[in-house]
Amino acid sequence: MTVSSEPVDAGPNPFVVDIEAKTLENTNYRTTIWTGKNLQLTVMAIKPGDDIGLEVHEDHDQFIRVEEGRGRVQMGPAEDDLSFDREVGDDDIIMVPAGSWHNVTNIGDVDLKVYSLYGPPEHVHGRVHPTKADQDADPTED
Repeated sequence: MTVSSEPVDAGPNPFVVDIEAKTLENTNYRTTIWTGKNLQLTVMAIKPGDDIGLEVHEDHDQFIRVEEGRGRVQMGPAEDDLSFDREVGDDDIIMVPAGSWHNVTNIGDVDLKVYSLYGPPEHVHGRVHPTKADQDADPTED
């Protein structure tokens, strides 16, 4: 497993960023760029055919914005009931309510570039996963 511990997370200090540029330049599966007490910002590059992975966050909502690429978002009240199914693309946002099972899959030919806000934080401060396999092998990730 490759997990970077380089200091890329500017939180919880005050922070300003061109989020579009930061998202588009990111080549890692996930990079945590700001972690505060109640909020976290990550950027992601999801390879064609890959996905975030079916998950649920019981105690918090999530905001995802697509900066580049095409994706499919599925959500629902249970792992086997993903009744919400939509295609998303550049400039679309995805609002994931707490307790909703969800997944985002790259259905395009280029990396799906997104940024995500969690409240409260979901990932380890400063965590970088160069690939989805790195995230899947990380014992700190659910």
